[in-house]
Amino acid sequence: MSGLLGNDSLVLFQGDSITDAGRDKNNPASLGWGYAMMVSSLFAAMHPHRPVRFVNRGISGNRVRDLLARWEQDCIALKPDWVSILIGINDMWRRYDSNDPTPVDRFEREYRDLLRITRERTRARLILLEPFLIHVRKEMEGWREDLDPKIQAVRRLAREFNALYIPLDGIFARVCAMREPTFWAGDGVHPSEAGHALIARHWLQAVGEWVG
Repeated sequence: MSGLLGNDSLVLFQGDSITDAGRDKNNPASLGWGYAMMVSSLFAAMHPHRPVRFVNRGISGNRVRDLLARWEQDCIALKPDWVSILIGINDMWRRYDSNDPTPVDRFEREYRDLLRITRERTRARLILLEPFLIHVRKEMEGWREDLDPKIQAVRRLAREFNALYIPLDGIFARVCAMREPTFWAGDGVHPSEAGHALIARHWLQAVGEWVG
């Protein structure tokens, strides 16, 4: 039984450093070493006769405003069949490391614009991954004041645009009861290889393509 990814589909991964994962910006086919690469590799291993192309355009440090500024080139022009977005942690983090906050209303408005443009200019289905934070240091608990309203905004947008939704914050909270938080992300933000594999597994499950 096949899942939702049609043969010859183009799947676009978008986001910040978690998606970027060290990809070679000079090589359009580079997927980096993170969950995007793992999704592509696992899909190919499980479905070797189904041609699906995976493309990564995540850029480290990006916020929603940065995606919006480059969306024509890095999304619309690619004519994707699926657009997978993981964004939001820098919209929170810049408040604490650079005193450059993104108000939640701006975050939601610009994210909505991103999705509206995608809906109007492409035929792509949407996959939204919520931003997440793993508490590896006590002060990070206070960051929830900024992040949690943004997570709720992404959930509202997923309902509004009928997107597939992957609740990563809850997923990581659950597995942190199984292993210490740093096992999944040493700094609480950037996943380990195990953390990326966890994202990849839930991504494939969300589109009905996980075998096992």
